[in-house]
Amino acid sequence: MHVNFGGFVPISTVDWRGRAACTVFLRGCPARCFYCHNIAIQGGEDLRDADEIIAMIQSSRTVAGAVVFSGGEPTLQGPALVHLAAAARNMGLSVGLHTNGIFPRVLEDLTGRHLVEMIALDIKTTWERYDELLELAAADAVKQSLAVCKRAKADGSLGTCQAVVTLFRGREDDLPSIAEATRDLDLVLQQGVAPGFVPLTRQELEAVAAPLGRKVRIRTREDGEVGYGPEQ
Repeated sequence: MHVNFGGFVPISTVDWRGRAACTVFLRGCPARCFYCHNIAIQGGEDLRDADEIIAMIQSSRTVAGAVVFSGGEPTLQGPALVHLAAAARNMGLSVGLHTNGIFPRVLEDLTGRHLVEMIALDIKTTWERYDELLELAAADAVKQSLAVCKRAKADGSLGTCQAVVTLFRGREDDLPSIAEATRDLDLVLQQGVAPGFVPLTRQELEAVAAPLGRKVRIRTREDGEVGYGPEQ
């Protein structure tokens, strides 16, 4: 089996909060979000044998207790992702996934086989604006992925699921409907950074989050990730 490889980080403390993990980047993504930080691996081809990737993961076992699959969009390569996740689980590693949710059947497969313990699901905007932002028909698929994650979280087959919202100045009004759609999941509010935009500050993000009345994690370049909300 071949994998369209995007990169490998032997040890990361930021891709899974509270865990030391290695990170595998899988190349390719059907979306074209204007603020993507991994544009270099949105397309192109670097085919590697899956055993080579598994060996990379194996090499990090002495320092990492988990592996995170990111991209690009890792679920674009569904069979390869499932194969790699199963190999990591057989090593005794925990498995995390960063995904945009465009391929819900892959998430169903992973959660149904108990191959993933953490999913960070990007919720990029309101459902009405989704297809325009991603430049493809994606809203219905992401809704399905959200439902898969909620079911898996509820039945215990998924330990952690974060809904990650990257918020840009001028789109603050999007947050209440997104927060409602992602109820029962952990909510991460991430500072949107892109050319031509003045990023929202931590204090401004806190002000946007305040009316939600729920705990959130806020991420900014200046302060990293901090908790905010009731009892924080």
